[in-house]
This record gives sequence, C-alpha cells and structure tokens, in this order.
Amino acid sequence: MNDLIPPLGADGQILAEVNGCLGLITLNRPQALNALSLAMIRDMTALLRHWAARPEIQAVAVLGAAREGKAPAFCAGGDIRFFHQAAHVGDPALGDFFTEEYRLNHLIHNFPKPYIALMDGIVMGGGMGISQGAKLRVLSDRSKLAMPETGIGLFPDVGGGYFLAQCPGHVGEWLALTGQAIAAGDAIEWGLGDVYVPASQWTDLVAALRASPQASAEHVVATVMERADLAPAADPKAAAERIDRHFGEPALAGILDSLAAADDDWARQTRETLLQRSPTMMAVTLELVRRGRKLSLADDLRLERDLVHHAFHLRGPSRSETVEGIRALAVDKDHAPRWQPATVADVDSAEVAAFFVSPWPANDHPLRDLS
Repeated sequence: MNDLIPPLGADGQILAEVNGCLGLITLNRPQALNALSLAMIRDMTALLRHWAARPEIQAVAVLGAAREGKAPAFCAGGDIRFFHQAAHVGDPALGDFFTEEYRLNHLIHNFPKPYIALMDGIVMGGGMGISQGAKLRVLSDRSKLAMPETGIGLFPDVGGGYFLAQCPGHVGEWLALTGQAIAAGDAIEWGLGDVYVPASQWTDLVAALRASPQASAEHVVATVMERADLAPAADPKAAAERIDRHFGEPALAGILDSLAAADDDWARQTRETLLQRSPTMMAVTLELVRRGRKLSLADDLRLERDLVHHAFHLRGPSRSETVEGIRALAVDKDHAPRWQPATVADVDSAEVAAFFVSPWPANDHPLRDLS
C-alpha cells in the first residue's frame, strides 16, 4: 500500500493515509491553525494528482489536525507572515505560492473522484479555497466560515470571486467586503456548505472513516450522511434581505451611505467594519465579485492571479495596502493600518482599473492552461 502515498516534503505538515478506497489528508500545522505553507500546497497537489490516477483510491477526505484543549481549526488560510517577508525581499516564492495555491484550488473543483472537506472549526481564506470545490462540504456547530482578506488589505482570492459570486442576492458582496464569519446554518443556506454533523458526532465520524476499510466511494459518503442532522436554527432569509438592501448599491460609496441611513445596530456595526478596511482594496473586491458572476472558475483564478500580483507590486512593497495590512495585523500587531488613501471618497478609480489589467500576455499567464 506504500506506493499509494507519494513522497511528501512538508516536514509532517501534511499527513496522508489510505483506508480501503479512501485517501485521507490531514493538515497538520495546529499551532498555526493549520494555515497553508507553500510546502503543504505542493504536498496536497502531489497527493491529489497521484490519487486521481490510482483506481484503488475512490474518494478523498481532508481535515485539520486537532488542537489539544482548544477549539478546532480546519484551515485558517495562508501564511501571511511569509507574504510580508517575501514581499519586502522580492522573494519569487511569493508568486509561486499564489500560482500553485490557485492551481490546487482548480484541481479540487475538478477532481474526478468524490472529495470530502471535513470543515470543523475555523475555515477561512485558504481553507475556503481547499473546501469550496469539494463534492461534499461537511460542517459542524463549531464551523466558522469567512473570507477575511479585506482585513489585511487584500481581496477574497482562492476562487472567492467565483464562489462568493454564486451566493444568493448580494450576500457575496457582504461576505467579501466585511470578512464576516458565518456558522453552519447560514453557510448551507447560502451555498457554502452541504451537510451538518453535530460536534458531538465529529470524533465518531473521523474514527469511522479511519476504523474499518472503506469499501467504495458510496460507503464513504454514507459514513458521513448517517451522522448528518439539521443545522442549528438560523434566519438566513431575513439576513439576506437586509444585506441586499444595502449591498445591492452599485458603488462602494452608495453601500456606505445606505448603511448610514439605516437606523439599526446591524447597519451601524457593518458600516464601522467597512470603515476599518482599505478603501482601495474594498473597491477592487467589489469589482471582483461583480465580475465573478460572469466568469468561469478558471477565468476567475486567472483574474485573481493578476490582482494578487498587483496587490503586492503595483505600488511596490513600501506602499502596498496588503503589506501594510499584514504589518498591522500580524507583524507589529498595532491593529492600526495606515491606508492610502484613508477614505472611499479619495479612491483613485484609475488605480482600481489598473488592478484589472493583466501584467502578463495571455499566452504567458502563469495559469494560462487552466480550463
């Protein structure tokens, strides 16, 4: 059975096992909330390509390593401190990270066998990228899903422009701009999850997937479904109607004005959240989600690769909103980013438009072969 697991190089940060027809991947970086490194992305890609070609493997499941005595995390995103350091020194591995991560996202969405994401706990950013393409997205009452990139002066990438755009109404704009975390009930209602398994059943579910050899893909899915239950009560319809009233405005300034005119705590808190974000990168984010409604996954990932290049390089690292956002959140931790400009009224529309001009000719794009 050893030849079913190719050599891995991420120093134990990706664990692979085979149980009957099931290939099981564990993200094993619990001290970092199982955030993805470039080595982890490469190991996941190697495993999935290997298992796609092996008839012995009929299904794949991925989960996050447990954190002893702490709340669980599926995957909290990418290694943002690495982004900050690499941007400052001009490390080409920064570009490699995003190119290879987006390739992995595309591979998961197009994986030829059932791919099951066991999304217990924190599922943010890069964690959404390796789960939203799953055939079965399994949530628990501890699941917290978010695309929080605007909080670091970035935009929702890893296919976020594609899968957030598919949420009903203008929920995608709200999730993208605010970075708001949502629980299982809302996630399932809004198309970001499929199945709810209570936390009390989670240990049993993982043990069952590992215990007896899985005979078929259908058996693997049945092992999950027999533990499924109704998600905790939520009122996503009312929430979506409220979101649509404000986030359906055509421009960012209109969204803020609409929230300011509303006389309720939710609108005030939402507006305050937006006022803490980078005005320029919110404008980029809003345009991405709205373009995403007309894009294929492959075209969206190509666009996101353009955008992430510009996020670090259009102004250079000393003036990059993304580098500044990471500095404030994860490096100096002063939580006081100095956005340039500081207000939505001062956003340069020409600069926003420049984000959407690819730095590569079409025949030389790093993701040119995605289909």
